[in-house]
Amino acid sequence: MSFTSLALDKSLTDAVNALGYTEATPIQQKAIPVILAGKDIMAGAQTGTGKTAAFALPILQKLMTELPEQRPVRALVLTPTRELALQVYKSFVSYAENTELNIAVVYGGVSINPQITALNKGADVLVATPGRLLDHIINGSLALTELEFLVFDEADRMLDMGFKDEIDRILNRVPLKRQTLLFSATFDDAIFKLSKNLLTDPELIEVSERNAAATKVEQVLYTVDSDRKRELTSFLIGSKNWKQVLIFTRTKQTADDLAKEMCKDGIKTQSIHGDKSQGAREKALAEFKEGKTRALVATDVASRGLDIADLNYVINYELPYIAEDYIHRIGRTGRAGNEGLAVSLMSPSEEWLLEAVEKVLDTRLLQQWYPGYEPDLTKTEKPARKGGQKQRDRKKALGQSARSKKRTSTESKYGRR
Repeated sequence: MSFTSLALDKSLTDAVNALGYTEATPIQQKAIPVILAGKDIMAGAQTGTGKTAAFALPILQKLMTELPEQRPVRALVLTPTRELALQVYKSFVSYAENTELNIAVVYGGVSINPQITALNKGADVLVATPGRLLDHIINGSLALTELEFLVFDEADRMLDMGFKDEIDRILNRVPLKRQTLLFSATFDDAIFKLSKNLLTDPELIEVSERNAAATKVEQVLYTVDSDRKRELTSFLIGSKNWKQVLIFTRTKQTADDLAKEMCKDGIKTQSIHGDKSQGAREKALAEFKEGKTRALVATDVASRGLDIADLNYVINYELPYIAEDYIHRIGRTGRAGNEGLAVSLMSPSEEWLLEAVEKVLDTRLLQQWYPGYEPDLTKTEKPARKGGQKQRDRKKALGQSARSKKRTSTESKYGRR
């Protein structure tokens, strides 16, 4: 189905076509007509399905019909991380290229003053993270009394990061009469409970089996001792000559340590996580996209919103504590109908995490041993435990607001750099 058949204004379809898109994806085909009709929606959509355009295009179309002189914020898009906020903002700017609509973005980790300046100029659409949005509301630099559209992008991740209190505070500042759009990669009891407070007679939109992993992603699981994971990771990348590999770890420390050791193996690697400055993160991502870096190690929070086209390989160096994060992780590959490979490395102590992942997937993953890296079944490993990771993630995300303090090789057997 073409975008022109979705009753979109020519200025929007021209912008979309200029980006190289001519056919609407399934989520766009289902969501755009419903949003244009003025209904609330609860949509299940993973990264790479075209979900941003699914809500951006109809919102822009409805806002185009009237341009108030003062240009108050009429559409608010909430995202869990600044990376996703930037990605959504850039998409809105591209789609609105041929319109007179103003788009703005606010997120933590940077000075608030330029954001205040942008808001004072007027913004029809505002993309924001919860913490920094509340900063602006409290400081008086933003009012949401004229809001018409409220979008929750990756709502499941917002709840995982502990933003329920912030969401409630934001809801107290927006009009009851509004159109609300909720997008989530996974649905669980917490999401359905949230939807009851947010949505009015919503239409449920699902384009694939609920909580399903990306359909074109091949999933491989190797059981390996924890102290040999790094060696196997470097061997797989080097021996198979993989390019652009995104690797997931549970903690920032592991991300840094792994990147450092892989560089010693001859695999040029960088890490990306919340303790790194925005500039450092953007630089690491740019070098990864340009092929200057072969592997990028990321934590779950830092990876949200990363826009990496044509990513073929994902490695779960550690299984996630939050089972739904597995779907988010492997959804970074196999995007837009392309094929991808997701390799998970599981130590014997992580079997309890595998059970949770399989429950979410509603399928069993075949455990395999990689030749030469078979686990030593005579060893006893201490089970991996979560501890306060969710709270630490939440504090890190909140720490990106203005209230936070400013924080202050050669060839090898593993392959070429």
